[in-house]
Amino acid sequence: MKVEHDRILLAHGGGGSLSGKLVREVFLPAFDNPALSRLDDSAVVELTGDRIALTTDAFVVSPLFFPGGDIGTLAIAGTVNDLAVAGAVPAYLTCAFVLEEGFPIAHLQRIVTSMAATAAEAGVRLVAGDTKVVERGKADGVYITTAGVGVLRDLPAGWGAPSPGDAVLVNGPVGNHGFAVLATREGLRFETPIESDCAPLDSLVAALFGKGIALRFLRDATRGGVAAVMNELAVGHAWGVALDSASIPIEPAVRSLGELLGIDPLYSANEGTLVAVVAASDAERALEAMRAHPRGALAAVIGSIEDGLTGLVTLDTEFGGRRILDMPLSEQLPRIC
Repeated sequence: MKVEHDRILLAHGGGGSLSGKLVREVFLPAFDNPALSRLDDSAVVELTGDRIALTTDAFVVSPLFFPGGDIGTLAIAGTVNDLAVAGAVPAYLTCAFVLEEGFPIAHLQRIVTSMAATAAEAGVRLVAGDTKVVERGKADGVYITTAGVGVLRDLPAGWGAPSPGDAVLVNGPVGNHGFAVLATREGLRFETPIESDCAPLDSLVAALFGKGIALRFLRDATRGGVAAVMNELAVGHAWGVALDSASIPIEPAVRSLGELLGIDPLYSANEGTLVAVVAASDAERALEAMRAHPRGALAAVIGSIEDGLTGLVTLDTEFGGRRILDMPLSEQLPRIC
């Protein structure tokens, strides 16, 4: 065991290097198996001849309601997106609620209504659940856990194997969810409000598969943001990821708040933004497919896989320099998903 702390820290839930150490050094040795050892957001397994993707997640956002969504929207969209980026067609979900004594029924009804609407948008059904109630003061109102299952698509040649020259794309602005939650929690007001990007992306992923694009990699950039996803992709390879700051879509309010607080939007959570790596020859077609979808109108090519970077992620700055984007270490925005 190489764990450096004898107690759980908030940063262990932040999606950065401490999260990774916890998984690799505590959970993986206990539960290791071929499906789990890939450490993807969804496990791909075989069941009675069919290949399926299975995922599970927990949601503890504070505040529970924020511009662009709430914990219910988050729970459904987050689970659907984990299945979709694994190359699966999401089908069925289950959920469990941990409710705090004294939590308003009206708030629970609002959350459940959001969950139903998001599930309908994604074309999935919630088919089982559970409810527990804990004493007052033992939870932040409500926690939600979910599980989801989907049928795996026929994946393109080269799936899971990016190589130098491949293009890196996002389907829209980065950092919105984390900054929307932060601004709401701290009572910050802007002329143009920051809204979470929280949304199911299964139909956007379906559009990419439907065009026969040479997809190499898909991942929704949740905890740790785009920087964490790119570091997870590059680690252990002879190549790395080179991003171009001028090409990365960031909304002005997010950029301004980030500069004010010293928080890089590339490390902020997203809940409706995915990163795609595609063959360079298909980059323009992928961009067109994304921009034709309501969830991809501001899609952009933001970088490429570059040989010789040996597992690093770099950012070409607007001043002509290049800096390294490390894996996030601590929790910048607690309770964001």
